[in-house]
Amino acid sequence: MTKALSIRPATSTDLPLIAALIRALADYEELADEVRFDEAVLGEKLFGPRPYAEVLIGELDGVPQGFALFFHNFSTFEGKPGIYLEDLFVRPEARGSGLGKALLAELAALALARDCARLEWSVLDWNAPAIGFYKKLGARLMDEWTVMRVDGADLARLGSGLGSEAGRIA
Repeated sequence: MTKALSIRPATSTDLPLIAALIRALADYEELADEVRFDEAVLGEKLFGPRPYAEVLIGELDGVPQGFALFFHNFSTFEGKPGIYLEDLFVRPEARGSGLGKALLAELAALALARDCARLEWSVLDWNAPAIGFYKKLGARLMDEWTVMRVDGADLARLGSGLGSEAGRIA
């Protein structure tokens, strides 16, 4: 029997669900020790006066089984915004149901509706099932690019090292 699949925008009442799905994703990626968010702060950043990201909830028969957390970036070469998918996760028991593809299709539709040049994301090198899934949808690996990151103490050091003469933007 086919289950009814639906995608909806998250609301602030979904915060505990989103937090649980993020933790489940971290467990799957063997990165649970890196999850440090405070749920109240997460809620403020997602649903406060200046939301930094959006979330779609994927449901099967009305039961939440996955999510996609995304935000806009900008392509200077294209002169248009893009959508960056930070996290996509479908609970193991719901995999193969079409929910992951539906979440990505909804993001692609949003990108088109918002006049975005592209939809992009990162995937862990070892996650062969995900890479195969993404390739079947038409995604391509960007082998010529390497992800760079500054965080924690290095971010604080870099941010404070600019000095007051640089002028701060809030």
